[in-house]
Amino acid sequence: MSATTSSGPVQVRLPAVIDLRAAANLASELLALRGRPVSLDASGVERLGGLGLQVLLSARLTWRSDCNGFALVEASEAFQTDCALMGARVFDNINEVVAS
Repeated sequence: MSATTSSGPVQVRLPAVIDLRAAANLASELLALRGRPVSLDASGVERLGGLGLQVLLSARLTWRSDCNGFALVEASEAFQTDCALMGARVFDNINEVVAS
């Protein structure tokens, strides 16, 4: 995962594979950004595992409860397919910014 800052949300590029190995790192890196709006770029995701999905869903709920912007943008076809296979309808509206 790589993050860039500018005016507005922190832009985060998700890794190609978000599996068991990547999930812990992703969770730690996202936690370091807590309190700031984020935009997650999923364009390069080739495979999304169950734990990776749990991290993303938890982050989405955390950002919502903190009243900060959270967006998942440019999701690859593989990301969308893996979400659908795991029943993650919450990411059906890619590019939607979630803020309370």
